[in-house]
Amino acid sequence: MDNELHKYKMICTLKFGDIYGQIIIWLIVIFVSLATTLALWSSTRQIYALATVGIVLVLSLPFLLFAFVTTLLNRIEFEPMEEERFSRRTVVGPGSKSSTKKSAAAS
Repeated sequence: MDNELHKYKMICTLKFGDIYGQIIIWLIVIFVSLATTLALWSSTRQIYALATVGIVLVLSLPFLLFAFVTTLLNRIEFEPMEEERFSRRTVVGPGSKSSTKKSAAAS
């Protein structure tokens, strides 16, 4: 069996366009709740108006965070690194002794 450990690189392909719609919908929800607050605002219903804004924020924020996190997690990819590229980087890296010996012998 092949028990070798492979090195992986993480690639995040998230773009602003992926979450743009979510932000627009959340802004619409916030503006509708503010419009509701203004409609309910009077000298006798101020508590109801503030409660409406609080309930809308408390109920909509978890959905917004869930949408952001799932969108982000769907855009993360792990790809295995090529064996030759990985071995070259570890053996002849910029700080390795073999590359400094070659540069010292050349000068």
